Amino acid sequence: MAAPDVTIYEVGPRDGLQNEPETVPTAAKLELIQRLGLAGLRRIEATSFVSPRWIPQLADAADLAGILPALPDVVYSALVPNPKGYERFREAGGIQVAACFISASETHNRKNVNCSVDEQIERIRPVAERCREDRVPLRSYVSTVCGCPYEGAVSLDAVVALVAKLLALGIEEISLGDTIGVGHPGQVRELVAAVAAETSLERIALHMHDTYGRALANVQSGYEAGVRIFDTSLGGLGGCPYAPGASGNVATEDVVDLFERAGIETGVDLDALVDTTAWLERAVLQRPLPGRVYRARLGAREHARGRESA
Repeated sequence: MAAPDVTIYEVGPRDGLQNEPETVPTAAKLELIQRLGLAGLRRIEATSFVSPRWIPQLADAADLAGILPALPDVVYSALVPNPKGYERFREAGGIQVAACFISASETHNRKNVNCSVDEQIERIRPVAERCREDRVPLRSYVSTVCGCPYEGAVSLDAVVALVAKLLALGIEEISLGDTIGVGHPGQVRELVAAVAAETSLERIALHMHDTYGRALANVQSGYEAGVRIFDTSLGGLGGCPYAPGASGNVATEDVVDLFERAGIETGVDLDALVDTTAWLERAVLQRPLPGRVYRARLGAREHARGRESA
């Protein structure tokens, strides 16, 4: 089977569920991840080894990692905030990729992890060293690349300088996050062009939020600028607890539909993905999810059933 034209990096099981007010049972998380893999998603962020005191919704990280299904070509990742988290990640096994995080703005970084950007670089350094020793790929999220909820505009130079520092640590993939969803297509094009001067875009992903309804336009802009990896969350699940007013991640169904209708292959079965989101919404979360294509596809199915029964 040929590789898809773009990579859809599913973050719902981690970035989505960590924001839920109630903890989702481990068995339900396992079923969600299996359904996502069977729907064709090949990169899935399963959990986080952040302290359970900070994110109790993902306190079962080790238990979940030990029972993840071995699906063809599926690569799992997990958030690893510090050396202690990395030790838990390695002891748990079952997950191939580690991920760390940092903000491009000082205030957001302090609100998030209680230290400066430079201090966070030094916290990441020993994790990066261990990853190199253990031959574990390391991904880094860079938050607030298009704007900060506390500082407002974020300097493009600051983002590029931070990307360069992360590359120097040996980070293999960098996900640029519009954490509060204020970015616009022109800004995204400018950002991608600036980062492309530092590294190959094969190592760059975009992580868009839909606060102002521009996430899909920003994904399109990023694709046109050369990015081929996009972080998404089924049904638009998730958000940022440290970014007041920010809405969820761009919905996986919306991004898959955008690309597939343009003849750009994602490798994802949209109907199976809609089934998965419907199951999560009704059987697990018991609340509506905001994804647009998900809602439209469900509506079309119900309309078709109504016509058949008439």
